Amino acid sequence: MFEQAANVIRTAEVFIITAGAGMGVDSGLPDFRGDHGFWKAYPAYARLGLSFVECANPQHFLDDPSFGWGFYGHRTNLYRDTVPHEGFHLIRQWIARNSAEYFVVTSNVDGQFQKAGYAGDRIVEVHGSIHWLQCQTPCGSDIWHNDEVLDIDEAVMRARPPLPRCSGCGEVSRPNILMFGDWSWLQDRTRIQEHAFERFLTTHADRRIAVIEMGAGSAIPTIRATSERIGWNHEHATVIRINPREAEIKAPHISLSCGALEGLQKINNLL
Repeated sequence: MFEQAANVIRTAEVFIITAGAGMGVDSGLPDFRGDHGFWKAYPAYARLGLSFVECANPQHFLDDPSFGWGFYGHRTNLYRDTVPHEGFHLIRQWIARNSAEYFVVTSNVDGQFQKAGYAGDRIVEVHGSIHWLQCQTPCGSDIWHNDEVLDIDEAVMRARPPLPRCSGCGEVSRPNILMFGDWSWLQDRTRIQEHAFERFLTTHADRRIAVIEMGAGSAIPTIRATSERIGWNHEHATVIRINPREAEIKAPHISLSCGALEGLQKINNLL
């Protein structure tokens, strides 16, 4: 299967990279799969008996903003400090070698693709980005860069003041991320990205497309569905699904049961 994947990479004229949370594990980012994975990364929430879904709730920014920013502030600092793993750069090398076009579609909010050198106008962040802020209310449609210095008491996972605030109304701000039970997320930035991606697909519909999907689970299947839509709707597209737990996909698409970095390295060794 790795040789088949390498053959697809060799002849690709277009690369579409689709990535879920598993893409960041090889960079040292925590795996939030299930409560125990979340609690291993955040023991303070284990002591409180709170799940990822309960912590990733926009209501906290209204009711207890120190708690809300404790969770998202810690993640902001973590993502700022994280170095993207080698797999990000291997794909960029393949794109350059083939003089290919590319686009990234990711459910991750960590900004790792931008940090690894992928162009911002070639990325769709379907759940938004932690590196952008909005008003929690919201009082308007503005979003702005997250340049905040966030001081987190990791023993209790609460943010120390001052907390980020909206310059329009003075209320506490929040990340421009789609959370659970979220009716206040400002979607304009992501919608613009999605429109650019659809134009890209239309332009390159008849070319040889390699869809490289990494670390996308079935619990929230947005990324998997995107890969499959391209794979089944475009005659010359092949999906390479890399996933240690849920790699299954019907032929002629390719299933690789391993982590993202391992899979990319093994393909690269065959090129």
